[in-house]
Amino acid sequence: MVISSKTTLLYRLPLTPSFSQLPASPASPMALEARLRLPLARPTPATTFLSGSNPKSSHISFSIKPTSTSLSAANAPPPIVVVGSANADIYVEVDRLPLVGETVAARAGHSLAGGKGANQAACGGRLALGPTYLVARVGDDANGRLLEGALADAGGVRLDRVARAPGAPSGHAVVMLMPDGQNSIIIVGGANMEGWAAEVDPEDLDLIRQAGVLLLQREIPDWVNIQVAQAAKGAGVPVILDAGGMDAPVPGELLGLVDIFSPNETELARLTGMPTETFEQISQAAGACHKMGVKEVLVKLGSQGSALFVEGDEPIRQQIIPATEVVDTTGAGDTFTSAFAVALVEGKPKKECMRFAAAAASLCVRVKGAIPSMPDRESVMSLLETVQAE
Repeated sequence: MVISSKTTLLYRLPLTPSFSQLPASPASPMALEARLRLPLARPTPATTFLSGSNPKSSHISFSIKPTSTSLSAANAPPPIVVVGSANADIYVEVDRLPLVGETVAARAGHSLAGGKGANQAACGGRLALGPTYLVARVGDDANGRLLEGALADAGGVRLDRVARAPGAPSGHAVVMLMPDGQNSIIIVGGANMEGWAAEVDPEDLDLIRQAGVLLLQREIPDWVNIQVAQAAKGAGVPVILDAGGMDAPVPGELLGLVDIFSPNETELARLTGMPTETFEQISQAAGACHKMGVKEVLVKLGSQGSALFVEGDEPIRQQIIPATEVVDTTGAGDTFTSAFAVALVEGKPKKECMRFAAAAASLCVRVKGAIPSMPDRESVMSLLETVQAE
């Protein structure tokens, strides 16, 4: 994706009330380093920034989120800050994917809000006891307004640092949804890639330095992720990088700033060039990431659950919490990563963080759409209590 070099003006959002395609073959550390360490290209547009806002009022050791009164500033956990993408997801429900040159009829089609950054922020907004902020760029178009409205309706997401980039369309994705809930997705970057100024806004960096955790993905330029990760690292804020998004190697400069790297097994295979068909192979691929400087690798394994590989320790494994029905897996990985971050900010042990995240992901796959499927805290707590009772 080529970054636009034209000047981009960002307008104030409407205020709401108050507050690599790489072969999966074994790789040596030197070959792996060649895959991951790439030079970065930076854009040169001059950008003006203006913003808007939106408020919001285990072992089963989590608190249910208050609904009638807000936590005092002294008691609330520090904010979760998500820097990432916001996409209009164009859903088409198909019985199967078309072959090359073939046209197939969809059973249904509709547009819903999504994007990995928006997904994770919406999930954090519904689950976190403290505030959740999204730093993102949308277009000054119908899709941008769809995204703004969906995020406002999701509840709990502060939109102070979301801005419109009228020189670029909103990012969007085509989601081909199969009857079993699995999907294939094509992403068009739009404002997610082209709407950023040459340097990240100082107000965004100040917000990040006050965060309890910074969540990143790869549907925005790598240089943006690097700048915000540098700010977080300098302030001692943990950085979680979800590997989903860009189909390209992760720059070594970015990996060096990450505390927890979170791929699924397919992304782990592509980004390391190593097979991930068995748990032993996944462990070896995670070990390759450790050699590149990432201390913790949180791997999402689909129906096999998840595993956290902490350098020097035994892996922590978490089985899935089965869903009564799998309707749509879109956003499940984002839900898992965000829920894990919510529990982490609350100071929970890593095993409890993974269990909390597994419950949130189980609820997510039962509902169609990405942001519409994000569960609230009370639902997650109820499911955890049910599972514990069983």
